[in-house]
Amino acid sequence: MARAICILTGYLRAFGVVRLSLNESGCLTISGEFSGLPPGKHGLHVHCFGDISNDWISAGPHYNPYNKTNGAQQENRYAGGLGIVNVNEDGLAKVDLQVSHLHLTGINSIIGRTLVIHQSEDEPGKSDKDDSTTAGSEGSGVAWGVIGICQSNISEEYLEEKN
Repeated sequence: MARAICILTGYLRAFGVVRLSLNESGCLTISGEFSGLPPGKHGLHVHCFGDISNDWISAGPHYNPYNKTNGAQQENRYAGGLGIVNVNEDGLAKVDLQVSHLHLTGINSIIGRTLVIHQSEDEPGKSDKDDSTTAGSEGSGVAWGVIGICQSNISEEYLEEKN
């Protein structure tokens, strides 16, 4: 079974661990926990490149292999748009998604790409801002990490220790 992991770090003391795996129905399950993030709503996106040599900026644009616009409806949204992360007043958040449009294998695999949490809420195609239908107007990244292949027996104790 294909599995992946993404360790996110960023500004302030942001830290997160996201696990990705295929479920029985063929959907990609994306689940994770974050700490040290600013409270509020933040956009969550897959970016094209696994290059974080210049923080999240070198990860390039949002992943969009089918050249879709950033629409408010899931069927119109580009592949890299994963929605909103709600961060509580303590800077903690969880994410638990199932998507059918992303893959861990094949030509459109997201392995080696970057997962980014942005400073603001994604507003897919809902505003008059120039980048609303192309990037969601969500601002700078606050946490980011490269999605990598995961061995099936990764130590939960190790990840808890890092958090």
